[in-house]
Amino acid sequence: MATTTRGAPIPEKSALVGNPQFQEILKDSSSLTHKILQSIPGAHRSCVNVETLRLNSSENHKLVTLASTIGIPSAPALSALSDNFTLNTMLRHMLEGLQLHKDLLNHVLPRLEVKDMVIDLTHDLNDLSVQVLKMLKLSQREGVSKPNPTLGLALDLRGSYEVQVAIHLILVQLQGFEQDMDRCLRSLEQNPLEEEAEY
Repeated sequence: MATTTRGAPIPEKSALVGNPQFQEILKDSSSLTHKILQSIPGAHRSCVNVETLRLNSSENHKLVTLASTIGIPSAPALSALSDNFTLNTMLRHMLEGLQLHKDLLNHVLPRLEVKDMVIDLTHDLNDLSVQVLKMLKLSQREGVSKPNPTLGLALDLRGSYEVQVAIHLILVQLQGFEQDMDRCLRSLEQNPLEEEAEY
């Protein structure tokens, strides 16, 4: 009989992989994350008309200084579970990052000529926040509240070019954050082989 080699247990994971409610919320969160990732390119095309500002351009790193000048904060870091990066920390960083990008999009929204796809994106971010909040409530006993709006957010949008650069950089950063979220959520999924090995 073949044996399955299993690594060291991931901190805090084992108590939740067998929780059907958590796994159902996790599934919904993953679906919303994929929806957002699929929507970002269309939203970018709809509101960014500067030819040199491309979503997946290798030149985007050169705009880091502009992001700082405009006042776009970096997203919270996401990484695999460890002793130093617990499940609660992961979920809180997800919530903070979703709130940040929703606030950033809403800040730029009034200056956009085409808004519909960006508005839809903010709604999806809100829906995903609700799901992550549910997971956080399951993972800890003390009360959990919705994240507050990002404090001190003030973007320097002097002209139409700054608006174009701002929405471009926000969507680039959001795409990277959602990709990290997708990896983290997948790492929490219950593997059928793991489930069988529990018996």
